[in-house]
Amino acid sequence: MDRDPLDIEDDASQFRAYLDAHGIPSGSGVRLSVLGGGVSSRTVLVERPDGIRWVFKQALCSLRVPVEWRSSPERAWREADGARALAALLPPGAVPRITFEDRPRHIFAMTAVSAAAMNWKALLLNGEIDPAHFRMCGDLLGTVHRESARRRSALRAQFGDLTFFESLRLEPYYEYTARIVHDSAAFLTVLAADARTQKLSLVHGDFSPKNILIDGTQMVLLDHEVIHFGDPAFDVGFLLAHFLSKAHHVALHRGELMHGALASFGSYSDAVLSCEWAAAVESRAVRHALGCLLARAAGRSKLEYLTERERSRQIAACVRLVQKPPDTIEELASVFVQEIA
Repeated sequence: MDRDPLDIEDDASQFRAYLDAHGIPSGSGVRLSVLGGGVSSRTVLVERPDGIRWVFKQALCSLRVPVEWRSSPERAWREADGARALAALLPPGAVPRITFEDRPRHIFAMTAVSAAAMNWKALLLNGEIDPAHFRMCGDLLGTVHRESARRRSALRAQFGDLTFFESLRLEPYYEYTARIVHDSAAFLTVLAADARTQKLSLVHGDFSPKNILIDGTQMVLLDHEVIHFGDPAFDVGFLLAHFLSKAHHVALHRGELMHGALASFGSYSDAVLSCEWAAAVESRAVRHALGCLLARAAGRSKLEYLTERERSRQIAACVRLVQKPPDTIEELASVFVQEIA
């Protein structure tokens, strides 16, 4: 259990007292709203009468999933540092600004996005699919990878430690799944080992529609606790796995989602064209997409929207595909749809 008795989601009066003690008035007119859906942190929106809106996050030791999954709450500082690093690489407003930090209690706050902003995951699952969003997404990810590669020396020194990538991705996604889906064990073991060796750019580690808000004509990127200096192919594969899983689940819009996934990779490829490693990313991204597709159906962090039947079908399809992975993302998208159909 988490040892800190302060639970910012559970006891509003306790949290208000905490805010007051840290010079953040929480009295008349200040509204607190728990933001649900996160598994790794407690999250509360604080809205003041003067229009200032902050989101407070408190990292958990034990993630809120059905199986045991632990990670040091010190990752809160990786997320705060990551937000600052990404803000220096991306256009203004693309990353919320860090406004408060309490390191001993693993709590920080950031500016809240406009109340009118929409979560991209929710839009996609509702069948509200805009091709422009996929192109924007690919360009956003490509900009992170390209610009961080240009600042390789400083960012590798700051984000070279893989502790949180290990506890939040490699173990729960690849190593745990290898123990559950035996026919994929050799593939996943090699994939994890390769992910540890590539040191090419900043890797967000959680780049998915869930962590992207659509605020007018801008995309806002959230949740940076897995950020590290590593293999950009992981981000590309991780994102592709989300698109393919949604295409699996939302059959009525499968074609649109598949076209969007390819458009996203096209924009990404254009954005990183000047990077010396760009040509080699695609084949590794295919493998990471397969690994993540398996993990989100069988690992510690299963996609909540997949039915049991869809999970079984996705696992079976991936087990067949990892025996001889496709060479390109377009080929993977095509054969994955054939397998699940």
